[in-house]
Amino acid sequence: MSVWLPSAPCTPRACVEATVSLTAVPRAVLRLAAVVVLVLVAVVLAPVGGWFPSRVVRSWSRAVVRAAGVRVRVTGTTVPAGTGLLLVANHISWLDIPLLAGVRPARMLAKAEIRRWPVAGTLVARGGVLFIDRDRLRALPATVAVIADALRAGRAVAVFPEGSTWCGRAQGHFRRAVFQAALDARAPVQPVRIRYRDRAGEASTVAAFVGDDPLLASLWRVVSARGLVAEVEVLPALAPGSHPDRRALAAAAAARVLGGPYGRQVIAASGRHGCPPGPGPAVDAGGRAAEFADRGRWSRPSEELR
Repeated sequence: MSVWLPSAPCTPRACVEATVSLTAVPRAVLRLAAVVVLVLVAVVLAPVGGWFPSRVVRSWSRAVVRAAGVRVRVTGTTVPAGTGLLLVANHISWLDIPLLAGVRPARMLAKAEIRRWPVAGTLVARGGVLFIDRDRLRALPATVAVIADALRAGRAVAVFPEGSTWCGRAQGHFRRAVFQAALDARAPVQPVRIRYRDRAGEASTVAAFVGDDPLLASLWRVVSARGLVAEVEVLPALAPGSHPDRRALAAAAAARVLGGPYGRQVIAASGRHGCPPGPGPAVDAGGRAAEFADRGRWSRPSEELR
């Protein structure tokens, strides 16, 4: 494994709470069946998905979340349409993907391993997902160039700069490389904050998909939960030219998504619930600075990192 590969210390056993308030099993089965049907419909229609208007994609995405029994609350600013836009969000669950698509349909940046997932891998590959090979640092500039081209073409691209899922009570830091694409394309960056709460309004890790948690187990945990709420907060956008380099741009986006009162609440909750704390000035598990992946500069996205 690469020493710079993004990873989180969160594990299902240590971080993911058991579902306290369960819905009836028949209802959970119906929810699961509804999600599967919606995904299979998308797989069948994926080859012509580019012809569907954005409102259809948004409706399908919201339908997937509702079918899983999750209520959604969207707050904040309006996301601009018809322009290149880099959507950046914290990453907790597989649910984050349809939640972001419900805000604005976008090409997702995903790890290459997802190509091998049954059904879902086919769906995302046909749906125009941009894949990043996290094991090959030298391939990173080419990935940045592809993202920048999509932004210049007026497309929205959605990324999770933490590089891995976190439980929601602990959180990572934003990797800087993808922000170079927004700089190169002179595209705005739209920060989005995602939270999950239980029926009592407390932060919940039920939706978290971390560590070696099987996808089916995570899916069943979600459809079995009662009163799970996903909160999507669209934060003020960062305008093109407002920050001089990717370091400053990533820091500004992270401050909006991970910082502030919610960030302090997450840190406090992680201690109460035994979750691992988020990283400090970040040294990864191999003992090297986690910023290794970002070191060096390139004047053109195709230039190799050094």
